[in-house]
Amino acid sequence: MTTTPSATPASPVGLHRVLEPRGVLPQAAWKLDASPELQPGEVRVRVHRLNLDAASFRQLTDKHGGDGDAVRAEVLEIVSTRGKMHNPVTGSGGMLVGVVDALGPDSHHHELEVGDPVTTLVSLTLTPLAITDGLASWDGRSEQVPCDGHAILFDRTIVAKVPDDLPGPLAMAVMDVCGAPALTSRVVRRYVEAGHAPTVAVIGGAGKSGSLSLAAARRAKAARTVGIVPVQREADLLARVGIADEVALADARDPVALSHAIRAALGVNADIVVVCVDVPGCEHGAILSCDDGGTIIFFSMATSFATAALGAEGLAADVTMLIGNGFTPGHADLAFELLRTDDGIRTLFTERLASEGHL
Repeated sequence: MTTTPSATPASPVGLHRVLEPRGVLPQAAWKLDASPELQPGEVRVRVHRLNLDAASFRQLTDKHGGDGDAVRAEVLEIVSTRGKMHNPVTGSGGMLVGVVDALGPDSHHHELEVGDPVTTLVSLTLTPLAITDGLASWDGRSEQVPCDGHAILFDRTIVAKVPDDLPGPLAMAVMDVCGAPALTSRVVRRYVEAGHAPTVAVIGGAGKSGSLSLAAARRAKAARTVGIVPVQREADLLARVGIADEVALADARDPVALSHAIRAALGVNADIVVVCVDVPGCEHGAILSCDDGGTIIFFSMATSFATAALGAEGLAADVTMLIGNGFTPGHADLAFELLRTDDGIRTLFTERLASEGHL
């Protein structure tokens, strides 16, 4: 079914693309208008690849028992039904890489020209998207999704040009999570500027956001860092690439075991705990592992506000809890700098993508 472009005046945040329900922002909408015709201020991108959010991909994979064909079919159904990739269970989407196809009238993206390779630094949950190839080149078994189609960007959409010196899949993997290291760096620097180099524990330290957060914490002059992982294979990887001062094994869903592992590694509770795992039930362990007056940063779409808030209250924990914002000024530049200059990060990302067949 072809949708008719909205009669609502063009909005820099995309209100004119909202079909259902009217009056909400694109991220909260059930359905967006993904028609290719451009309205003032918009940019159309020819999409080459999607990167599904880790929580969304895990949920789809678990739901279909690892059946890639079924996962592919459901992604197509979501996009065709909603006009965007917005998993109705996890509430998350991902991001995309493509090439600028056209600039609408009065676009404020003056840095862009037709033909520029770009990636969005905002979620697919608020990006009008249409897929035209049926995802024929994707087996449904990896987060990165080669595809053909188009997406619509708004004036307020954060977009970055793909660097010439990095392979597209590698740049995409980093930009998918570049908010995590930037906010981690900012929080660590605030401690350092106040005269206290903090200890930092990153739960999920071998993943994309977790590894970058570890590297960012070290670069921001954290006193010591520990990466927490659930299995020996990831512990061995993290130890080999050397991006954490300590590595510890623990199930993030077991609060007591997690807090014991962090204290054993650091000798104390951590000043800063960064949660980068995409499974529910990690809030209480993060709280138990954080020192009084410390900071917890939640970078997981599986985080429950109620569980975190009531858990901290019940434990009489004097901690500041931050919801990780995917946008921090300079976040893409920092992530690319870490990828280019930190051999451990480059090794970890390259090996991961090679094992998935993307490099």
